[in-house]
Amino acid sequence: MSRIAPTIRIAILAIVAAAVFCSAQLKGKPPGLLSNPPELRAKHHTLSLTLHAGIASDGRNSFYFNGQPNAPTLRLSQGDQLKITYVNDLPIKAKESCAMTPCMDMTNLHFHGLTVSPDAPQDDVLDMMAMPGQALRYTVEIPKDHPPGLYWYHTHPHGESHRQVLDGMSGAIVIEGMESYFPPLAGLPERVLVVRGRSIGNDPVSADLKHRVELSSDICGAEPETPEEIFTLNGWVRPQIEIATGERQFWRLVNASADRYLDLQLEGQTFEIVAMDGMPIALHDLNHRTRSADHVLLPPAGRLEAIVTGPAADTPRRLVSRCVDTGPDGDPNPAMVLADIVPQPAAKSLSKVSESSRKPDLKTLDLAAEEKVPPRFIVTFTEDKKGFYINGDKFTPDAAPMVRAKIGTLQHWRIVNATGELHPMHIHQVHFLPYAENDRPIAEPVWLDTVNVPYRGSVDVIMDFTDPVIKGMSVFHCHLLNHEDKGMMAKILFQ
Repeated sequence: MSRIAPTIRIAILAIVAAAVFCSAQLKGKPPGLLSNPPELRAKHHTLSLTLHAGIASDGRNSFYFNGQPNAPTLRLSQGDQLKITYVNDLPIKAKESCAMTPCMDMTNLHFHGLTVSPDAPQDDVLDMMAMPGQALRYTVEIPKDHPPGLYWYHTHPHGESHRQVLDGMSGAIVIEGMESYFPPLAGLPERVLVVRGRSIGNDPVSADLKHRVELSSDICGAEPETPEEIFTLNGWVRPQIEIATGERQFWRLVNASADRYLDLQLEGQTFEIVAMDGMPIALHDLNHRTRSADHVLLPPAGRLEAIVTGPAADTPRRLVSRCVDTGPDGDPNPAMVLADIVPQPAAKSLSKVSESSRKPDLKTLDLAAEEKVPPRFIVTFTEDKKGFYINGDKFTPDAAPMVRAKIGTLQHWRIVNATGELHPMHIHQVHFLPYAENDRPIAEPVWLDTVNVPYRGSVDVIMDFTDPVIKGMSVFHCHLLNHEDKGMMAKILFQ
């Protein structure tokens, strides 16, 4: 960590750019046609960039790249190196409130879903931290056998994660090569869709924004509170997505919300699912390369990679999030419109999925024996008016690891939700296979890194601790980040 004084020029550019970016949203103007976020690609097996944390013109925290308030999509291949200089230009005195204590405007990065080292200078969320005026330097080594797919990066300072991610401090990561697992992807137009939550409780045009997304008044069993969040798509409120009638596009979508579920539905169409949480469906079984669904539940941090087909020209469609019952103690998660589908030729600027000569790696694991034994570890989520807990404990930075996992093993874990609201459980560095919910087998289970745990229920999973790259101290937690900030996180030592 080194101390760097923010430059006046960058600050001025940031303020001007943020004003331009936010003006259409604040004034309620329709944003028009959706485009992908800006992209950066590795050159000579290295992707290097400088990313800043700063304040947007509307007072929210924001990433800045090249003086613009945005987060580029980072595109890498197996064996590449990702180098990020992350500069904290946030003010010493924060203007926003945090979960438990006054905000300190500290910040860092988490590379969500990547099977990489949890130690500095890689995916270290415990010891790498930049205070205002400081910088962090990350060097992340992507393993040569890393699964292709959609991952993402976001801030992860314990106690301040919710505020920063809710403000939009997140971006997509794509590990190339998905077409090797499903060759029909080659040549398809590709969309990267970053769905973020946006707090509108104090927004001067909140009524207009709620009307634009057709925010439902039905809260589906959650606590009777007024919804104060809407979803944005690549930073825009209800944009239009172009797709020709009968055209197939490859959509890569991440729920980058800090605390809201998506129940995605493309009206009248189905999703041909190629991957979930960055894990190709075919990685463990080449005989079953895709799944079909008319709607998909994505908890915060969940990702969907799927082929969609353009509707008939005279049939307007919408991409919507259906209402989610988060439980009698849960926050409202009402239905709303994310985007309108425009049945016409897609923008020529969309990139195409390239062809691949790489043979897909097949990961075969014998799970049957582990499924039959009692859980090796039980995670229990509880909460009260004083905080949120895992196995009765609140997270503290100096805590010992709650559990130690031997590298090279598969382990049966049970995740128990003893509360009256949903909790999405995420573990860093690894994926797992949920195979039973409330003691009933899950039909067609898929590998995930974030799983929804039903309220007053449980999920049984097989943890994959077989990759030696994960060695070190890591964490697992609820990915409702206000819960994580208030204590629902614990350490795990991979050894």
